[in-house]
Amino acid sequence: MDSHLLRDASEVIANLGDKVQRFDGKRILLTGGAGFLGAHFTHFLLALNDSGRLRKAAQLVLWDNFQRGRPDWLEALRDRRDLLCEQRDICQPHDPGSVDMIIHAASIASPIFYRLHPIATMDANVTGLRLLLEHCVRQPLESFLFFSTSEIYGDPDPSSIPTPESYRGNVSCTGPRACYDESKRYGETLCVNFAQVHGVPVKMVRPFNNYGPGLKITDRRVIPDLFRDVLAGRNLVLLSDGRATRTFCYISDAITGYLLALLSNAQGEPFNIGTEGPEITMRELAGKAIEASGRPLSVEFQKSDDPNYLTDNPNRRCPVIEKARRMLGYDPKVTLEEGLARTYRYYLDHPDAANA
Repeated sequence: MDSHLLRDASEVIANLGDKVQRFDGKRILLTGGAGFLGAHFTHFLLALNDSGRLRKAAQLVLWDNFQRGRPDWLEALRDRRDLLCEQRDICQPHDPGSVDMIIHAASIASPIFYRLHPIATMDANVTGLRLLLEHCVRQPLESFLFFSTSEIYGDPDPSSIPTPESYRGNVSCTGPRACYDESKRYGETLCVNFAQVHGVPVKMVRPFNNYGPGLKITDRRVIPDLFRDVLAGRNLVLLSDGRATRTFCYISDAITGYLLALLSNAQGEPFNIGTEGPEITMRELAGKAIEASGRPLSVEFQKSDDPNYLTDNPNRRCPVIEKARRMLGYDPKVTLEEGLARTYRYYLDHPDAANA
C-alpha cells in the first residue's frame, strides 16, 4: 500500500480507538472508490484488517466507473482477498448483495471538472443516491453515509460565518456551480426523507476543504495547483486577488470524522466535518505552501481565461463543528503546517498524475 496513505490510515485507526471493532466481519460498499476519499477509506479498511485488531476481516466492495482510469494505488491492491473491485456506473441499477454499510462518495468534486460534466455530476448525487437508498429499503443495513458538501451553503452571509449546519444557504440554482451545489442539497433532502419514511439509517457529512496525500496533483483545486507550481520551480499563481478565506482539514482528521458519523446513530442528521481554524486567505495559503517546500519562490496574481471562474465562489468558508464534537466526539488534530508538509512530501513522490 502507498506509504503516505498507510501512515494516514494508521492515524485514523488510532483516532477511532475501540470503535474500530464495529467493522469486525462487516461487508462495506464504497462508491467512487477510486477517488481521493476512496483511496483513504480503502487504505483504512485494509490497514485495519492487517492490524490484527479484528477477529474477522472486513470485506470492501469498491465501485467506480473508472472514467479517469485505475489509479496506481488501486492496481497495487488487485490481489487482496478482502477487496472486491468492480466497474460500475452508479446511475444504473446494480445489486451489491447483502452489505452492512454503504459509503456513497461517487461524485465529481473539483469545480473545474464538475463544470465540464454538470449532468454526470447531478446524476451521481441524485439518481445514483436514489438507487442506493431504494436498495436499503429492500435490504436493510446498519449504516449509510452520504457525502454532501460545504458548497450547499453557497456564499454565506457574513453573520453566518463560521457556518453551522442550521444555516439554510445562499445558493444560485442556475449558476455555473449549481450542478454540484443543488444536487448535493437535493441529495440531503432524499436522505432525510428516506430516513423518516423508510427508516434508512443514513447520515450526511459536509466536508470543508479536505486535502492531503492521494489528492491528485492534477485535481485543479487550490492546494494541488500550488504544489504543482512548486514542483515546477515557478512562482505560485493565484487566479484571483488572493483575499478569499478558507479553513483546510487534513485528510486523516476528515476520514476520522466521516467514520465517526458512519458509526453513529444520528439517522438523517448532517454534520460539518472540517476545522474551525485557521481561516486564512489564499495569499497566506500560498505562502505556507512555499514555506513547506523551503524553496525561494513568490506569489503571482493573474486572471483566469474563464469568465465564470470565480462566479458564485464563496468569499469565506469556515465551519462550526460543535455538533460533530458533541454528537460524534470529533476532534481534528493535524495543524495546517504539518498537513501541508505531509502533502508536499507526497507530491515529491507523486509528481505526475492523469487528469482528475
